[in-house]
Amino acid sequence: MSAAILESSSQVERLLRDAAAWRLLSLLCERPRPGWQVEIEELARELGDEELAAAVSAARGVSEGFYLAFVGPGGPVSLREVAHRKRSDPGHLLATLRAFYEAFAFAPAAEEPLDHLSVEAGFVGYLRLKQAYALARGEREAAEVTFAAAETFLREHVAAMAEPVAQALEAGEAGHLSLSARALARRAGRAAPDLEGDWVPACFQGSACEPGCGEDEPAWP
Repeated sequence: MSAAILESSSQVERLLRDAAAWRLLSLLCERPRPGWQVEIEELARELGDEELAAAVSAARGVSEGFYLAFVGPGGPVSLREVAHRKRSDPGHLLATLRAFYEAFAFAPAAEEPLDHLSVEAGFVGYLRLKQAYALARGEREAAEVTFAAAETFLREHVAAMAEPVAQALEAGEAGHLSLSARALARRAGRAAPDLEGDWVPACFQGSACEPGCGEDEPAWP
């Protein structure tokens, strides 16, 4: 067997493990439901990742009420990207996410909005799986396109909220949610430095709006 084939096989295996890890992180950010515990434990066993195994162990017996108390609609921590992008237009942000998902035929079955951390983590796992499939078929160009999309999505979306969510949950001692968020933040890396652009309307900075506020300013990025 040639070195190139061995290298490709190794890459595919790493990508499949990474896809499974992101799938598990996506589930850990979801509301507990019937069958949820079995699913996360099976994935954790297959992965053998100590960090994720600790999060799954901490999730044993956790209730829906526990989840909602921390990250539900009335909870102190939001898992939605729009809540962490104070200077971005929510409609534009959601449209950008929808375009990403549609470009790669990603149709999330989750009950959460498109910008929820569980959905975004699931999309990263989906892209890793597509990249592995392309490599396995010898479609190097398709694999590179998928890789580039995943890296862009991580920098411009997942990383924008991963670290703030992890810090907030750690401060609240939120059990498996804290451990999951920290593992996710580590994998997401650093956010793009210019996510929010450098323009904010005067009324967003505490100044009174003037007639025509925003008319002569740059459009939202």
